[in-house]
Amino acid sequence: DCGIHPGYDGLNGLPFLDRLEPDEIDLVLITHFHLDHVASLPYLTERTNFKGRVFMTHPTKAVTRLLLGDYIRLLQMKNAKPEDVLYTASELNNCLQKVEVLDYHTSITLQEEGRGLSFYALNAGHVLGACMYVIQFGGRNILYTGDYSMEDDRHLMAAEIPKQQPDLLIAESTYGVQVHASRAEREARFTGTVERIVTRGGRCLIPVFALGRAQELLLILDEYWQANPHLHDIPIWYASKLASRALRVYQTYANMMNARIRQQMDIGNPFEFSFIRNLKSIDVNNFDDSGPSVVFASPGMLQSGVSRQLFDRWASNPNNGVMIAGYAVEHTLAKEIMLQPKEVVTLEGRRQPLNCLVDYVSFSAHVDFVQNRSFIQQVAPKHVVLVHGQKDEMGRFKSALMLQYKSWPESKRPTITMPPNLQEVKLRFARRRTAKVMGRLVKQKEDPGTKDTDEMDLDKVSSQQQQQQQQ
Repeated sequence: DCGIHPGYDGLNGLPFLDRLEPDEIDLVLITHFHLDHVASLPYLTERTNFKGRVFMTHPTKAVTRLLLGDYIRLLQMKNAKPEDVLYTASELNNCLQKVEVLDYHTSITLQEEGRGLSFYALNAGHVLGACMYVIQFGGRNILYTGDYSMEDDRHLMAAEIPKQQPDLLIAESTYGVQVHASRAEREARFTGTVERIVTRGGRCLIPVFALGRAQELLLILDEYWQANPHLHDIPIWYASKLASRALRVYQTYANMMNARIRQQMDIGNPFEFSFIRNLKSIDVNNFDDSGPSVVFASPGMLQSGVSRQLFDRWASNPNNGVMIAGYAVEHTLAKEIMLQPKEVVTLEGRRQPLNCLVDYVSFSAHVDFVQNRSFIQQVAPKHVVLVHGQKDEMGRFKSALMLQYKSWPESKRPTITMPPNLQEVKLRFARRRTAKVMGRLVKQKEDPGTKDTDEMDLDKVSSQQQQQQQQ
């Protein structure tokens, strides 16, 4: 993956590419279209001497084109400094022309100077087109989860369980040891809070990224509005320039969604909503918000754009509310307001009271502690490297895993590490030896009562050995 940190601007948001030699990178595998996983890819391909290959799934490429185009537009809206613009629209287009696409379960092999590497993608849930990668290299299997979900939701399937045992598992640990409430509880709290805000005359802001979890939340709220006639006159707005294009993407790749959506597509389009109206453009200063309403607006972290403008306008009114419905990254306004400060600073730098309701319900489609632990147990890796998490949460997750494996024989326990950025990880693997038995010994082995192969004189056997050096 090759993303940006949503809490930082410009070069400060990039991965530590200056600590690598881009021309030595042979391969980049993108798991999904979220900005923290893909948004620095055009910088890598167009502004460094990277010469490798890039792969992602078909939906990921389609949505990446939309989201990164929107990301560039948002930078222009807030008059970003030239040094904070990491690439242009032309560079984005050039980058995407270099991207190769792959289907789930299709193995791809790369050969160079006698060395081979193969990989294939598995469904990861999370968002449309998200995948895990199984990488086979040097006789070892590596599983990189990316962001993944083990829950079926309204439109996506749960992640797959790989059939092969990985030697190394690189796993997300976003939620650490937190345990999600049941899906029914979360939906009830989400819809109940939105209803409470609008029935008292308030405006409810739901900051989301334009594609991804937004579609799941729209499905939930549209269904709830249909079931509650007293809400029919209260508008729900989806403020996104990408709305109509997003709908086409979701129509195109409906075959990659769950059975519920595929069945509904036979009758009609489940993403053509009854009570949700699209706002292709919104002038916040002239937006008629005199009555109650619900507005989905991007970006999800409230750092700029329409969601931030509406927040600045509505935050001081106690009748209004903000629903944070996904994971909030450190150093963003979304994370800050979850701590219920008395004041916030507007985009213009003005301090104002935070009087509106702020509530948080997680629909971010990451595994929680129980799901992550269960997945790790099922795939049974020899080594585990934890990534993609806040340091303290990740540390608690690592401790919980180590406590679980404490009763295991030491030779059976996986190693568990959570290396800081830039730290090299060295892992030790047992040597593998295989022997190909030929001639009379094959028959001798098949005869009942003969002694075991490991007791035989293998000097008399034509054998072929393959040894894997310790790494």
